[in-house]
Amino acid sequence: MTQTRTMLTKGALLLGYVSSSSARLFTVFNACPFTIWPAMFTDLNVGTAVPNFPTGWEAAPFTSVSFPVPDNWKAGRIWGRRDCDFSITNGPTCLTGWCNGGLLCDPHSGTGVPPASVAEWTLQGDGFRDFYDVSLVDGFDLPMRITNSADCPVAECAVDLGPICPQPIQGPFDSTGFPVGCKSACAANLDGNPANSPNCCSGSFDTPAACPNSDVEFYSFFKGNCPNSYAYAFDESSNTALFTCDSNLNVDYTLTFCPSTNGTDPVPSAQSTIFSSPTVAVANTPTSASSVTSSASVQGALQSTTQSGGSTLCPLYWLGMLSTIFMGSLLV
Repeated sequence: MTQTRTMLTKGALLLGYVSSSSARLFTVFNACPFTIWPAMFTDLNVGTAVPNFPTGWEAAPFTSVSFPVPDNWKAGRIWGRRDCDFSITNGPTCLTGWCNGGLLCDPHSGTGVPPASVAEWTLQGDGFRDFYDVSLVDGFDLPMRITNSADCPVAECAVDLGPICPQPIQGPFDSTGFPVGCKSACAANLDGNPANSPNCCSGSFDTPAACPNSDVEFYSFFKGNCPNSYAYAFDESSNTALFTCDSNLNVDYTLTFCPSTNGTDPVPSAQSTIFSSPTVAVANTPTSASSVTSSASVQGALQSTTQSGGSTLCPLYWLGMLSTIFMGSLLV
């Protein structure tokens, strides 16, 4: 029944989309037993195709939304925010993953502040392939899994790393003292020099040869617990970090937060499918969001964190740039 509904939904969506472009159906499912606030960002330096969907929304437990995404979406990312209060006007609005703009992340600078688990996509990339991954380069705050409508690989970090995170990188903590996140060694600034650090693959360490995973503190913790995730900036060499799928398959994707570790996810209690067409434009103008009461408001641990592009954009940023050059050459 669910499969039939999904097929009918996509059929209606595509029939309603009269354009030279086509759309993929993306579903974001909150399987967590608590409310989260998913967020979405597109690097407009790589491509101008953006999903016609809010860049942030509230997701109650066991609910999902589906929306069309342009099939040439480049350098896109979706992540989840925890314990948010959008009445805050000066400082972090969420315990993890907060962004410039509040509920609706700013389309130019709202990439999300670590720690945050991030799902990334570049569609129709180099070699006419979709590229996708679950990135822990900016740390961890929620388990997640990317599945698809074809038989392409699954990217995931299904384990809750917060409670088992090593003490030097554990946190932030909610009002009960529970660790809801796990920082990367870079975000935790363990070596005190993020501009020239093997933990950040920055400065003199900004190449794969100069930044092997053996020099990144706690790499084995992240990769050992989440082998099918992107665990540091140059993790492609593991062959279980960045996954691909033939773009000709027009694959639909599902991102599940708090997925089951036994392979059986709960069924959404409510689903909202958005029948709107992708747009090629710079994006949403944030509206005033009503206050959302958070279960905790722990700001101190994040006060020193600055909003930045984040290293997580690295793999798919360059793939997007390469695909743009490649597609452009075909038109010459």
